[in-house]
Amino acid sequence: MATVQLEQVWYWYPQWTGQPEAALRDVTVDLAPGLTMVGGDSGAGKSTFLRLLNGLVPHFHGGRLAGRCRVADLDVLTTPTRRLARHVAFVFQDPEVGFVRGTVEREVAFGAENLGLRPADIRRQVDEALHRVGVAHLARRRLNTLSGGERQRVALSAALATAPDVLVLDEPTSQLDDPGAATLAGLLADLAVAGHVVVVAEHRLGRIASNTARILAFSDGCLVAPSKPVVGMHSTLAPCGGVEAWALEGVSAAVGGRTVLDGIDLAASVGEVVALTGPNGAGKTTLLRIIAGLLAPLAGQVARRPGRVAYLPQDPSSLLYRPSVRAEVEQTLRWSDLPDDATPILNALGLTGVAEQDPRDLSGGQRQRAALAAVVAGRPALALLDEPTRGMDSSARAALAAVVSDLAAGGGSVVLATHDSHLAAQIAHRTVRVDAGTISTLVPRAAP
Repeated sequence: MATVQLEQVWYWYPQWTGQPEAALRDVTVDLAPGLTMVGGDSGAGKSTFLRLLNGLVPHFHGGRLAGRCRVADLDVLTTPTRRLARHVAFVFQDPEVGFVRGTVEREVAFGAENLGLRPADIRRQVDEALHRVGVAHLARRRLNTLSGGERQRVALSAALATAPDVLVLDEPTSQLDDPGAATLAGLLADLAVAGHVVVVAEHRLGRIASNTARILAFSDGCLVAPSKPVVGMHSTLAPCGGVEAWALEGVSAAVGGRTVLDGIDLAASVGEVVALTGPNGAGKTTLLRIIAGLLAPLAGQVARRPGRVAYLPQDPSSLLYRPSVRAEVEQTLRWSDLPDDATPILNALGLTGVAEQDPRDLSGGQRQRAALAAVVAGRPALALLDEPTRGMDSSARAALAAVVSDLAAGGGSVVLATHDSHLAAQIAHRTVRVDAGTISTLVPRAAP
């Protein structure tokens, strides 16, 4: 049976990353087959710990590693990643960064093909993986037509198709709807019972954890006693006004030749926050892109009040290209003809300590906040946020809620697509469910 054994492990990223302190500090842990949940704030060391398990740390990222680390009875420091890949499968926080093929079926087969398996075995394992994750119906679809949650499940299928001894997942439920998260929880429980080592980093541990799961918590690179997560939130936003900020009338839209939205009528007021919920692939992202003007509707009319429109996509890395977090925010402010003082939004989102770092070197949650800061700097008239809590810990979600509240109070309009029901309850005046091309209001807007 495969195991994971770390003994007094220390790890430092290369000096050029601007992270002089150790990312992992004296970590000793022994993981037997079963489910292990990994928690902690953004930047605490969770992703670094996970990447150590498949050799990306240190073989890909470089840096210095001290101590002893064995995974599936292989020494991580001396074993090439191609050999570790035969035993360890990894699902990244941003699954799309690992995609290399055009369609779902070919992507899921790619890992098994690289292991040199027989074609008949590849076919069998691909079919089994697609069915286990519930995406067999997507097999012929192109990856660029999928929603974020669908892409996340495809990445998991690709990992399972290699029949790994150790399965490592970084924030696997961040874009999944509740049924998808429940399916994943059951699948991981089955794998754990079958003798696999399953290691999952999550900010919302309750979506996956079982009574038998082991909990590891990181803080500043060290293993610490886990703390109780915050599970309840209540809306603190005041009612919005009545001036229309944007409106859709009879809007229909298609993605990849498939109709996603059909005859949508929806509008929002200045100062209003609207949360979009619904299953993966229902059309939430398409709706945001229609409102933003990034996608033309097949039919219907789109109206927006004058002013800057800010759009945060599901993949924050697609926005980040400047040499530092501060430079990202300052660029947005210059484009908006505003004084380039990035300090207020950096403070609001807890980014002051990483302001001079390259955003691509940050943890997933920190990178999400950096993209958010770059988007909402300068108070846009309309902010459209697609899964904004992706990779965020509870304190970062609280900071996001405060920023959204401030935008709305200042006369901005905010629309966010989210599977985080607690966030929607806290910050939205109205929750709109998108499903099968139609919409329904779950929580009415507060009366003016």
